[in-house]
Amino acid sequence: MLASYSRSVRRRLLQASAAVLVVCGLLVWWLVPFGTPAPSGRVTFSTGVPTGVYQRYGELLRQALATDLPDVSITLKNSEGSQQNLARLASGEADFTVATADAVAQYRRDLKPGHDRLRGCARLYDDYVQLVVRKESAVRSVADLRGLRVGVGQEGSGVRLIADRVLAAGGLNPDADVEPVSAGIDTMPGLLESGQLDAFFWSGGLPTQAVQALSERLPIRLVSLESALVDKVHNVGESTRHYRSAVIPADAYARAQDGQPVKTLAVANLLVTTDATDPALVEGFTRTVINSRDGIGRQVHPAQLVDLRTAIYTEPLSLHEGARRYYRSVKP
Repeated sequence: MLASYSRSVRRRLLQASAAVLVVCGLLVWWLVPFGTPAPSGRVTFSTGVPTGVYQRYGELLRQALATDLPDVSITLKNSEGSQQNLARLASGEADFTVATADAVAQYRRDLKPGHDRLRGCARLYDDYVQLVVRKESAVRSVADLRGLRVGVGQEGSGVRLIADRVLAAGGLNPDADVEPVSAGIDTMPGLLESGQLDAFFWSGGLPTQAVQALSERLPIRLVSLESALVDKVHNVGESTRHYRSAVIPADAYARAQDGQPVKTLAVANLLVTTDATDPALVEGFTRTVINSRDGIGRQVHPAQLVDLRTAIYTEPLSLHEGARRYYRSVKP
């Protein structure tokens, strides 16, 4: 049929057909999405006790994620801390969490369920060990806690893990030489204030709201954990190598420190997921964590320390593939 037309007519018909094909192609491109679809669905983020840094950080991160990943619904779930958070990840009860590096190392060392499925997304900020007493207390060192009522954190918390190790490094049996009280940062300040505790341990970002609020109601003091004690903590177990000597700045708790820095030890917090989590979701989650640093940091000061240059170091966990994609995408 086409052959019966003149050459010029055939040329015009072919050009018109090509134009129609181009328009159809553009319509298909516009109507049918190509490439990796945007992450969607429901995600559970296991945080911490209601007045702790994990919970507040999770609340603000959820707000940032609502903008960056609008098709993902984030549910926050309170927990007792790092150890419970890891158990929730391993069981599928949570998709993301924050946990201290020492708690992760211990979980893996104990070969607990799902230990081999844990993956890192980012190194966040450091937790600082804080041993809090009344200002008039005679306690000047860990050894002085002998025979006293000491808040050591809840059973599933990273605080409990590190409190037991610090007590042991100070020459005390955590179960026999002190009266251990299982409580979290949501209740320990009140117990100290009411006289039901003589001291309590806390491990968290600086400043921790609950400790700050206590210092404004009650004269308190932070007990120095000297470098020699930190060295002894490293001999308590293999996963203790994640602790480092640190100093709580003089202005962290102005009323509790009288303008003096306090020696202590610190451990890194990690954003953790599992190998079953969608890489695209992990990539987007990690991107938001890094990009929201300044916004979250204005309200949760430890978040200001999240740094792209160090975030990739999630030891003892290997990076999730989705997180690796993100870091590659921003590599100079």
